[in-house]
Amino acid sequence: MQFTELGLQADILRAVSEQGYTTPTPIQQKAIPAVMTGRDLMASAQTGTGKTAGFTLPILHRLASAPHSHLARVTRKPRVLVLVPTRELAIQVEESVRTYGKHLPIVSLAVFGGVGINPQIANLRRGVDIVVATPGRLLDHVQQRTVDLSAIEILVLDEADRMLDMGFIRDIRKIIALLPKQRQNLMFSATFSPDIRELASGLLHNPVSVDVAARNTAAETVTQRVIETNREQKKDLLCHLFATRGWHQVLVFARTKHGADALARTLEKSGIKSAALHGNKSQGARTRALTDFKDGKLVALVATDIAARGIDIDSLPYVINYELPNVPEDYVHRIGRTGRAGMEGEAISLVSHDERPFLRDIEKLIKRTLERVVIEGFEASATAAPRPEQPPRGARRPAVPGKPKAQNPGQKRSGPPQHRSGSRHN
Repeated sequence: MQFTELGLQADILRAVSEQGYTTPTPIQQKAIPAVMTGRDLMASAQTGTGKTAGFTLPILHRLASAPHSHLARVTRKPRVLVLVPTRELAIQVEESVRTYGKHLPIVSLAVFGGVGINPQIANLRRGVDIVVATPGRLLDHVQQRTVDLSAIEILVLDEADRMLDMGFIRDIRKIIALLPKQRQNLMFSATFSPDIRELASGLLHNPVSVDVAARNTAAETVTQRVIETNREQKKDLLCHLFATRGWHQVLVFARTKHGADALARTLEKSGIKSAALHGNKSQGARTRALTDFKDGKLVALVATDIAARGIDIDSLPYVINYELPNVPEDYVHRIGRTGRAGMEGEAISLVSHDERPFLRDIEKLIKRTLERVVIEGFEASATAAPRPEQPPRGARRPAVPGKPKAQNPGQKRSGPPQHRSGSRHN
């Protein structure tokens, strides 16, 4: 099948052709006709399958096919709302809208936190057809009455599983309550947990169901390997792999923000141009790191799981799990960043003794045993090295010489609330 057989408007086909695409991916073949007819859609697809174009193309077609009097220049109300979990993904999706809608009189806007709200307000006032937003920042606009959702015709929940994982369910329900009852609903998710299915049952009406890959499986184009080593050898091993394999454009996953920063510094000291990407970085720093990585100015990008959701590079050759995720589904998301669009990719996981339970859970999920590779000089010892002794919970830590005492000794630092909606600044 060719894109020309899907019935898309000529101006959209022209933009698709200019990007060098002629053949739709499986999810595009199934999703585009369904969306064009106005049906609700429930789609399960791995990252890298072309799902973004799977909904942006038919949405653009529907908007462009309507009378121009309905466009934002006249109504000043958005007609399409795309909800996404992270600012990086908001930028990516809105870029897709602009790329494929470049020959159409359609205005789009990415709305997310971590940046000034006033430029977004100015753009909304001028009129926007398609809003791509993170839930928290969109609710900020709702509260300030700078966005009117009363004309929304199409709602898209992209990466719905991730939005629920990040605690956005309450925000999503608030937003849905503000939308017209009569609208088209599209839900995309890599996995469909019971919570996702519950959300879908209350949102979708007689949906077309699309499942283009076995759930929780990795793309066949990704070669997956495991290197078992000691925890304290990981940094040296990673530097060794870079030095001996001539790697370029490598996405490295760390479990924590602090760990990502520390690892990026280590790689830099070894002469490997690197940057860290995580939620504590400013939006400017995150955008710059992503751009430099995509342009090949960085050899390695060290990212946390959430920050990496917006990374979309068709030919990304390598993904390295410096640390395994403790949620096995996240492993599938991680390695899905490579092996995209039919390209081959390689995913290597550095696994220490304490991570072996995580590895077993991953192999159980994907229903395969991953190939083990031994690197001479970095073999795992027979027993795990003991972790540094931690003080008993509640015990007073020894004072650090020269460190000032807390201003309010009686005030305890609380952990994150257990039942909290997602951050307003994603």
